[in-house]
Amino acid sequence: MAESAGGSRAVPGFVVLREVEQGHWYVVGEVARRPGLSAQAARAQAIKDATSGTPDEGGMYAAVLRSEWHIAQQF
Repeated sequence: MAESAGGSRAVPGFVVLREVEQGHWYVVGEVARRPGLSAQAARAQAIKDATSGTPDEGGMYAAVLRSEWHIAQQF
């Protein structure tokens, strides 16, 4: 795990996005990764957590690792 600016270890988590129209995404929120789940199950759980358990029917969601999200913003 990477260290945060304060020197402590960063908590793994996800940034959850919802597609509002084709090619346009809205940040729903950030949630901690639940330990003990497979990668796919952890992403599905992150979407449930970010939407308070009620994702929109037929909505398109993405759960991106928080560390990847921060790296992508550097470019």
